[in-house]
Amino acid sequence: MRQAFLTPLVLGAALACSSHFAHAQDKDPNAAFVNELIVAQVPGRSITALVTHAPGATRFTHAVAIFPGSPGYINLRAEGAAIRSDQNGGFLMRARRFFLEDGFLTVVLDAPSDQQPNFPPAFRETPRYGEDVKAVIEAVTKKFGPLDWTFVGYSEGSVSAAHAARMLASDAKRVALTASIVASNPRGRGLSASDVSQIGVPVLWVHHRNDPCQYTPYRTVRSYAGQTRTPLVTVAGAEYARGKPCMAFTEHGFVGMEAKTIKAIVSWIRSGVVPGDVTE
Repeated sequence: MRQAFLTPLVLGAALACSSHFAHAQDKDPNAAFVNELIVAQVPGRSITALVTHAPGATRFTHAVAIFPGSPGYINLRAEGAAIRSDQNGGFLMRARRFFLEDGFLTVVLDAPSDQQPNFPPAFRETPRYGEDVKAVIEAVTKKFGPLDWTFVGYSEGSVSAAHAARMLASDAKRVALTASIVASNPRGRGLSASDVSQIGVPVLWVHHRNDPCQYTPYRTVRSYAGQTRTPLVTVAGAEYARGKPCMAFTEHGFVGMEAKTIKAIVSWIRSGVVPGDVTE
């Protein structure tokens, strides 16, 4: 039987305010929080996760599992006294600190070691991927105790979050799908209404009304929400948008609306009540 455990290299290794990330992003505001790596080992592979929580916090009640956008492989690693990643600008990765209310921690999941650097979306539909995510949950639970888990995916990461929640309904209490890929694209088919209808826990769509990415059209998400009778929080507004349409610093990445958008998700996590739309 599979057994997950913490890798000794990182067990108890909390890299807090001195932590910094790749590309010399020393001003990353998430570095002011406690950041540590946990590695779940399963036969033939490992899955690395980045755990972030408030300094001085010792009791935790909620975990937010974050599934990053394309390519999903972010190369999390420890280099001396630094935690490094190849992807720090994605919406949930860069804004994860806004989840960190009392009792909350975030867990950013890297791709399984045997799925790197290619991490095909089709793999994320398989039972094997469910086992990998389960291993991370067990490893985090071993260190921090029982937690109320919410899965949150961004862009292509919504494919990961949706299928993980479908397979792990006994672990995930709910799933939020942000800027979800819902159209066929060069990497896969995206999410369908049928996929979402198979999820046995509460689902919340969060999408920008003016998302410019051709693979994440708002009209399709709105249609899927109606078909599956799952709530949709619509976001409007942006600040300092830049880059190509499917990049993380456009409306696709909720630029300028990060805090309000995540606080709406946190409100839903705490209360179960669908929040209102998010505007400037």
